[in-house]
Amino acid sequence: MLMGWNIFAFIRYLVSKKEKAYDKVIEMIAMCMGTIYMFLYAELKDIVFVSWDVQLYNSQKHSMISPDRFLTIGTILLIAFVGYMFIRFIPANKQSPIVSVIGIASMYLGIGVSFLWCIQTINDFFLVFLPANCILIFAKAIYILVYQKNNLLQKGITMTKYKKLSKVLNRANNLPWMALILVIPLLGIIIAILLLFGQEPNSIIKAWTETADWTMSQKTPLQNIQYDEHYLCTVAAGGHRKVVKPIRTGKRHGHRVVVNRQLCIANAFEQVLEEKTPAFHKAVRMIYDRTGYPISKHIHSKYLADIIYFLMKPLEWIFLLVLYTVDVYPEDRIAVQYPHTPVPSR
Repeated sequence: MLMGWNIFAFIRYLVSKKEKAYDKVIEMIAMCMGTIYMFLYAELKDIVFVSWDVQLYNSQKHSMISPDRFLTIGTILLIAFVGYMFIRFIPANKQSPIVSVIGIASMYLGIGVSFLWCIQTINDFFLVFLPANCILIFAKAIYILVYQKNNLLQKGITMTKYKKLSKVLNRANNLPWMALILVIPLLGIIIAILLLFGQEPNSIIKAWTETADWTMSQKTPLQNIQYDEHYLCTVAAGGHRKVVKPIRTGKRHGHRVVVNRQLCIANAFEQVLEEKTPAFHKAVRMIYDRTGYPISKHIHSKYLADIIYFLMKPLEWIFLLVLYTVDVYPEDRIAVQYPHTPVPSR
C-alpha cells in the first residue's frame, strides 16, 4: 500500500509539480516499515540469514546477501539514506552545490545496491518490494531537487560564494551527471574505510555471488536435512544442538533427518508396541496422529523445539523403562532406528 502511494505521489508531482507536506513522512514510513516487513516475511518463508555453507533444514533458504558482507551493503545503504535525508529535508535554496551533488551520488549508490537486490530476489515477488520502493523514493528525491534547483536558477537565486563553481553546479541539469562522476571516488572512499574493518575491495560483488538459492548465487549449498514436522519428537530434534544433542543423521521417508537419542528411544518404543501389541499400537498411533500433528505443525522455531524436547523428557524416561523391561538388548534396538530396521540377532 505504501509503495502504491509513493507511485501515485510521484506521478502526481510529475503532473502538477507540487507535493503534499506529508509525502516525505510517508516515504520515511515506507522505508522503515519495509525493513520490518522484509524480516517478518523472511521468517515466514524460512529464510535464514546465515552463510551459504551452513547446514539448513527442510524448506529453509540461505541469506540473499552474504552475512560476511552485511557491513559493506549496510554501510552503502546507510550513506544513501543520509544523502536522501539531506536532499529531502534541507530546502533546495539552502543547499550548497557540493551538498546536492554528494547527496545525489550517495543515492545513486543506494539505487545501484537496490537494483542488485531486486535481481537477486526476483524469483520471490514480495522480497522485491523494499529495494524497489527505495529506488522509487531515491529517484523521486533526485527529480524534485533538480526541478527545484531549476526554478531557483530561473529566479536568479544562486550561491554568492564560489561563483565560478556555482556557475557550473547551479545549472540543475548538470547535477545528475556530475553526481554520477562522483559515484566512483565516493565508492572508493567507502571501500577504503571498510578495508579497515576487514571487508574486501570486491565485497560489493561477493555480497551477492557468495550465496546460495538466489539469482546471482554461485555457491552450491549442502542438501537440506529433513525433519518430519508432523511428529513432536522429530520436531524436537531440530532444536539447538547444545540442547537436543543430535548424535547423527538418519533416513526417514527417503530424506536425511537429524537424529538424537530421544527420537531413537521414542521410535524404538513404537517398534516394540507394533511387534508385541499391534492392535494397541494402531489405536495409539491414531490418537497421536490426531493430537500431535496439530501441535507440531506450528513449531517452526528452534526455541519452541527446545521446549518440546524438555516436555517430552518424562515420556522418554517412561519409554526407556519399558524398553529395558521387555527387551533383552534395548540399546541395540535404539541404535538401529532411522532407518527403522529389525534388531539383529546375537
